[in-house]
Amino acid sequence: MPAESLSIREAWNLIPSPGSTETEFERFTGKRMERILAIVVAIGSAVLGVQALFFAIPSMADANIGHAIIVGAVYVPFAAMLVCCLIGRGVRAASGVFAVVYVLALAVWPNVVTIGDGLAAEQPWIFYFVNVGVVAAMLAFPVRVQYAWAVAVPFVYGYVRLVQGEFSRDFWVRTAFDVSFTLILGIVIISLGWMFRSVASGVDDARGHAVASYAAAAAAAAAEEERVAMSALMHDSVLAALIAAERAESDRAKELAVAMAREALTRLANTEAAVAQEGSDEPVGLTQIVTELRRALSELGVDAIVEERGVPGMIPGRVARALVLASRQAIGNAVTHAGGRGLHVVAECADDDGIQVTVSDSGTGFDLEAIGADRLGIRASILARMAGVAGTAHIDSNPRGTIVTLSWSPA
Repeated sequence: MPAESLSIREAWNLIPSPGSTETEFERFTGKRMERILAIVVAIGSAVLGVQALFFAIPSMADANIGHAIIVGAVYVPFAAMLVCCLIGRGVRAASGVFAVVYVLALAVWPNVVTIGDGLAAEQPWIFYFVNVGVVAAMLAFPVRVQYAWAVAVPFVYGYVRLVQGEFSRDFWVRTAFDVSFTLILGIVIISLGWMFRSVASGVDDARGHAVASYAAAAAAAAAEEERVAMSALMHDSVLAALIAAERAESDRAKELAVAMAREALTRLANTEAAVAQEGSDEPVGLTQIVTELRRALSELGVDAIVEERGVPGMIPGRVARALVLASRQAIGNAVTHAGGRGLHVVAECADDDGIQVTVSDSGTGFDLEAIGADRLGIRASILARMAGVAGTAHIDSNPRGTIVTLSWSPA
């Protein structure tokens, strides 16, 4: 079964806006992956935090006040990190704070905490946070810092344990095992996080290329449909008018031929306005219009910029289509007749939700009144096109250059 052909409006509205993050096409996999990592870190860290708490509370009875301070200093940013990971906000900041605070608490542990001899040989509760500090660095820091953290934190813990055990032989064996285990586990965690993020980034890039290709294909389909519609109109109206003019012999026949020609030119000028009524009229963002104008410059090989001003707003799809096509015609005229000298395009949203596109060049200009009635580049492609969507087109041309101003505002 053959696929249904797209109208110009339908094809236009199917093109996703690169500046919008709320469409189905813009749900970035990278953001989803960060959310998943944050939730997994929160769940795993919470389990280790509760486990460490069961060891921290009993040991406080035989420890000094410094031990209680260390417990509070570690658990307060730890709790903040868990909350941020679960709600999905401030994850990097909270994780970075905990990672730094934990390393500092670990470093001052032997100088601040005094524990009875019976508990000195036992594994301290702060050991359970070694890999939590590593995963916090994974959420907060660049990859190189993450690996440095995964290596440094276990060795800092090992040094603290040796100082606490006064570098006795029994502590060397036990500490070496603990450091090796946490070191390997930390590097594996960082590597897995890097791998998942790399895969997500690759999916994002692939999706971006696919969306760009689809946008180009949809725009090409819309242009082809317009070409077919214009060709049909030329054949049915303009050609008929030319034949009537060629066969006219009497004054009355000549007058009818002239009327047919005027009607054909009028219909040709308003073709876009008629086609714009097909399909939906979903709003289009300023960013999407700017993207289309930049694409037009790229296709013409012109080294110019499209300046975007004002707060990005949304305008009806048919208006956006008319603006883009009229602007493309103005750009083409500037390239053809002015050699693209001083070409500058400005797209600006007004406070009343209107929009204005200005195309200017520094060519030699032209006399608008001297353009023949059969030349449709300005009359049909710019003036009539904007009039068809209740917009305005103003052309100011003099020997110093030409400025084409296309405006539309809601009624």
